[in-house]
Amino acid sequence: MGARVKRKEDPRLITGTATYVGDLNLPGMHYVAFVRSPYAHALIGAIDTAAALRVAGVVAVITGAELAPLYEPMPMADPAEIPAEEEASQASKQLTHYALSVERVRHVGEVVAAVIATSPAAAADGAGEVMVDWEPLEAVVDPVAAMAPDAVRLFEETRGNVEHVWRRMAGDPETAFANAHRVVKQRMVSQRLSGVPMEGRAVVAAPDGTTGGLDVWSSTQAPHLLRGNLAKTLRMPENLVRVVAPEVGGGFGVKIFTYAEEIAVAALARKYGMPLSWSETRIEHMAATMHGRAQIADLQAAVEADGTITALRLHVVADLGAYPVAPDIPESTGVMAIGVYAIPAVDLRISCVFTNTTPVAAYRGAGRPEPAYYLERLVDLIAAELELDPVEIRRRNFIPPDAFPYNTPTGKVYDSGDYDAALQKVLEMAGYPALRAEQQRRIERGDDRLLGIGLSCYVEICGFGYDSAVVRVEPTGTVTVFTGISPHGQGQETTFAQIVADQLGCDYDTIVVRHGDTRETPMGQGTMGSRGLAVGGAALLRAAEKVREKARRVAGLMLEAAHEDIVLTAGRYHVQGVPDQGYTLPEIADRAYSDEFPDDLEPGLEATAFFRQPPSTNTCPFGAHIAVVEIERETGVTHVHSYFAVDDCGPRISPALAEGQIHGGLAQGIAQALWEEVVFDDQGQLLTGSLMDYTVPRASFFPPFTLGQTETPTPLNPLGVKGIGEAATIGSTPAVANAVMDALKPFGVRHLDLPLSPEKVWRAMEGKDSR
Repeated sequence: MGARVKRKEDPRLITGTATYVGDLNLPGMHYVAFVRSPYAHALIGAIDTAAALRVAGVVAVITGAELAPLYEPMPMADPAEIPAEEEASQASKQLTHYALSVERVRHVGEVVAAVIATSPAAAADGAGEVMVDWEPLEAVVDPVAAMAPDAVRLFEETRGNVEHVWRRMAGDPETAFANAHRVVKQRMVSQRLSGVPMEGRAVVAAPDGTTGGLDVWSSTQAPHLLRGNLAKTLRMPENLVRVVAPEVGGGFGVKIFTYAEEIAVAALARKYGMPLSWSETRIEHMAATMHGRAQIADLQAAVEADGTITALRLHVVADLGAYPVAPDIPESTGVMAIGVYAIPAVDLRISCVFTNTTPVAAYRGAGRPEPAYYLERLVDLIAAELELDPVEIRRRNFIPPDAFPYNTPTGKVYDSGDYDAALQKVLEMAGYPALRAEQQRRIERGDDRLLGIGLSCYVEICGFGYDSAVVRVEPTGTVTVFTGISPHGQGQETTFAQIVADQLGCDYDTIVVRHGDTRETPMGQGTMGSRGLAVGGAALLRAAEKVREKARRVAGLMLEAAHEDIVLTAGRYHVQGVPDQGYTLPEIADRAYSDEFPDDLEPGLEATAFFRQPPSTNTCPFGAHIAVVEIERETGVTHVHSYFAVDDCGPRISPALAEGQIHGGLAQGIAQALWEEVVFDDQGQLLTGSLMDYTVPRASFFPPFTLGQTETPTPLNPLGVKGIGEAATIGSTPAVANAVMDALKPFGVRHLDLPLSPEKVWRAMEGKDSR
């Protein structure tokens, strides 16, 4: 552990021998294409399938009404409680949704019929011939407008478009604001984003003739969760549904949930008794795969003259889109509202609202990048109003290291942290005083390129739920690991092998890590929320420790010594103090699977373990980032000149993989600040429906990243690790936004909403848009 080793996953990935869902070609396979709504809100009338059935290769067309009897409707989130009269517009009952929509559609791209054909092209041609008698309805796209009592309702069975309201008040915010030296206010928008993984969603479903069950291959982040949802929806025993996630070409959160297309393909495969395959197009991805962020926030900070923040007010309107897939995610924005700061009083309100747009759910960070952006921008606004350095404001408000575990006023406990140490290190790495001096020189000489320096300090929560692992030493001494998590780029085949090699003293190269197949892996919750190592790795460590203890007992038999005296050194199990006489794991395994065993010891070398952190606790990675940008005066184009990141995720099992996760996170966080945004018009039509319209950055858009680390272990798991997959995304968006605003200070620009496009920046410099 801690070594820089080559990834076990890479050979098959870089040679093209890996198998993705779209590579599967089963005997008798047919292909599915979906008929989708061109309207954001409409009633579904008659569906004419005659022309589609005449297309060569088309074998069946099925509508939502025809498929509905074969499965249970998809359950949405549980209904929220209604604790106060002011929240009486909330949803009053649980909502359901058919995989192929019946009667009504609520966003562009919603599926209403499926076409089965002998080839993908024939299925697509057939889908183009299906005629639907639509009755368009008025759509509501703006979440603030959707909250109005007279707004168009998406669900007739609810009392309005507000799905639920989350509230939290702690301390005495009213007194703090009444006595404040200054109140700093700002409305901010965390724009809607698309996940855009390299591989889109895909699913293959095939009846299992041996068991009467169903085999499903899906590009999913959570195979066991998908299996459970499919079994429930298809009215099948869970042990007759097998879900396999083969190679998954990225997920970023958008592949966690069970989608309509997965249920429809599975139900159709059962109905027609044939293997069926569907892979989304990029246009389908932009319209129908869950989006992320989509929040509007109003912030107020009560501030003393020295920059101390005494209270925070935050009201967020969170756009859920058309269906409540994950309405609890916005609550994380409230839970993490104070960030790294010891703010004693809070008044928080999160309103979750339906609109006629693509549903909003998890995207890298899922509820934590939003408050980090709001708060870090607010801290810079405080510094500007008080004419203090942003570094000074941050240091004055940090939660001190001796305060951990820290009970926040938002109801969360932070496990451990040293925020000033991370900030000090990134300031030294960047050469902060020299950057400020260079910035002043450019201002004085009226340089064509404005220099901006942006800071951010962040903390997040991760490591939720439970997970599992099986460690099996084979009779020859090789080791197979089965894990309940389901990596899709994180590299756990590598890190898990490193852990096992250390724990068992075996050869790293002979360890095989198996994942993503519900038939052979223990029950787990998949990979999301930066939990793979903190939870799945901790379960693995426990299982490996059980196997090591068993190996010590076997070695004790072989050495005729008490097992308490057996130690593992350099790959050999030996009596402490006698390293020359011992046995390797293959030798011990050979004995463990033999008949030469006492009655009081079971044969074999295998163990299963589950792990979850203590209830209501999470690990809390943190860090400090500095972004340096250059802005062209004439065009408003922003260039990321340099970037410095110090991230603390506890011990790093694989430093190279941690750095890779940071690089990817930085790319996505910076992209939110400068380029990416999903845009709908006022009728709910998607204006950024392809990669011609939605800007995904190239590698050439970024400078080399300068990375550093501090190490603060968590007490919540035996590895001390905290998670790194989302951290850099959380820290980078506010750092870049602050850097751009810092560069625009000479123009009197106070705040601009993301993304900071060239046109938006240019208009601000021209005095046409500054707030």
